[in-house]
Amino acid sequence: MARLFQLVALALAAALAVLPARAAEDSCPGLVAARTLPVVPAALAPDEVQLTYVGHATFLFETPSGLRIATDYNDYVRPNVTPDIVTMNRAHSTHYSTNPEPGIRQILRGWRPEGGPARHDVQMSDVRIRNVPTNIRQWGGETTLPDGNSIFVFEAADLCIAHLGHLHHTLTPEHLKQLGRIDVLLVPVDGSYTLDLDGMMEVVASINPRVVIPMHFFGLSTLNRFLARAEGQGYAVERRAAPTVTLSRAAVQGMQKVLALPGR
Repeated sequence: MARLFQLVALALAAALAVLPARAAEDSCPGLVAARTLPVVPAALAPDEVQLTYVGHATFLFETPSGLRIATDYNDYVRPNVTPDIVTMNRAHSTHYSTNPEPGIRQILRGWRPEGGPARHDVQMSDVRIRNVPTNIRQWGGETTLPDGNSIFVFEAADLCIAHLGHLHHTLTPEHLKQLGRIDVLLVPVDGSYTLDLDGMMEVVASINPRVVIPMHFFGLSTLNRFLARAEGQGYAVERRAAPTVTLSRAAVQGMQKVLALPGR
């Protein structure tokens, strides 16, 4: 029995090592799902991902291996567990942290302090995370900071989930090519600090995900405005009472749904 535990521990350590990055052009769904990974006891089935809306633009993902990833990790809104990986956006203080928890194993920032686009394509255990840089407006909207935002794409359990971050403009064909197939899209819907509602609906239509989850909405009136627009464009709208949802590729096939989770 001791020998068995030792072998399992060695397999887990190998699986959790970060593997070399792939080219950004290797778009969704990538090759994560094709890899043979150790079977790790977890509450999720091998083809499921659990997503919890923590608030603002922060979500917590849990993969079948038990890996935890937090998006737009910041000093104000955080999950109640220490994530293994965090992604950050520099646009505002509520989207990045200068004081991350010491237990975080990997921090992926959506910008480069020295300028130029951030480039991430990493794999840890059963998730691949990569980014597509976009621009942001400076305060006042008079100037643009190139590559100041990143759309992060998370591939796990044969699902491709994209978090638009603090998106300020519609997407070019090159952006869409880099994104590839997106099953679940996490969308800021405030309509002012990020892209206006017309522009955001254009982005959603151009990506054409199966499931849209709104975030960054500053109150129910703003959320309801987005839901009404989405419903008018053919999306079914479902409101959930709980902030956690379990997703799988099979479950979202054929959907065109907006899933509203409680948050802010």
